[in-house]
Amino acid sequence: MSKRLSGRMIAMAIGAAIVALSSALASRTAPVFGFVGVAAAAPAGAQAPQASGACPENLPARFHPCAKERSKAFGPPRTSDAKPDMQGFWGSSVGGFDNLEEHPRSPDMGAGPSLVVDPLDGKVPYQPWAAALLKENMAKYIEPNMACFPSGTPRSIYTPGGFQIRQSPGYVVFVFDRAHNYRIIPTDGRPHLSESLRLWQGDSRGRWDGNTLVVDTVNQNGKTWLDQMGRFNTEALHVVERFTLVDADTIHYEAVIEDPNVYTRPWTMAFPVRRNRRIAGFDFVEFACFEGEENVDMALGLGYRIFPGIRPRPAR
Repeated sequence: MSKRLSGRMIAMAIGAAIVALSSALASRTAPVFGFVGVAAAAPAGAQAPQASGACPENLPARFHPCAKERSKAFGPPRTSDAKPDMQGFWGSSVGGFDNLEEHPRSPDMGAGPSLVVDPLDGKVPYQPWAAALLKENMAKYIEPNMACFPSGTPRSIYTPGGFQIRQSPGYVVFVFDRAHNYRIIPTDGRPHLSESLRLWQGDSRGRWDGNTLVVDTVNQNGKTWLDQMGRFNTEALHVVERFTLVDADTIHYEAVIEDPNVYTRPWTMAFPVRRNRRIAGFDFVEFACFEGEENVDMALGLGYRIFPGIRPRPAR
């Protein structure tokens, strides 16, 4: 059964939206109509997240090599078909939804580390023309999540709120608490769909590499952002994700991202995903999102537009 948002949580969300809107209107270059996440407070008896051994979860660049090494010594529980059992409720323990790269605290977002572990400078390697479009995106378009569109891959993994993993022979399913979103990932070796079919979440195919779930995703529609800073890609986006249990409550998440239309080279993000160990019977707060919601109407009235996607620049 879905839980209702409390009056206090609704007030917090409204307050956060007012702060973000006031700051953005003052600058007119900030992402005015971004996504305001509402995270439910942990219920009484909830278990607080614990660090995965010596791996520093709040520093992805250091967590990444540490977790890869630690995962080699962990024997995960198994499902009925002898695959690593990752079932349960999960969520990113590091930010990134607002800004993938390292950033200071501002009126509308908290400080955070870069989720980019390659290149070593923690920067997304955009081609110069594409980098120049980021501020233009924020100044002209409504953040796609605000308009209730799916977050795409990989952003759904670090969207506020979290997700549930379910497994059955031949499939892994991700169910997200935001906007009733989901990913159904076959692991039976079937080929990708035709390139003519473009999807918000893309077309994903999974396989098991030892204890690691490897997910190859293509056929996204190029209309999602990677964060609220306008970081975009095109339909050529190719994402290879790796999910590896480090211990019973921690997944090492790694995504290699390619799009020759906008990036100078493939790049990698990595961060910890933590199990949500709450009281028995815990379920998602229903984080519904509806087309035509009022903030989008207000943004459209101020001249902002729905992000249409970016076509690659023609070669000269």
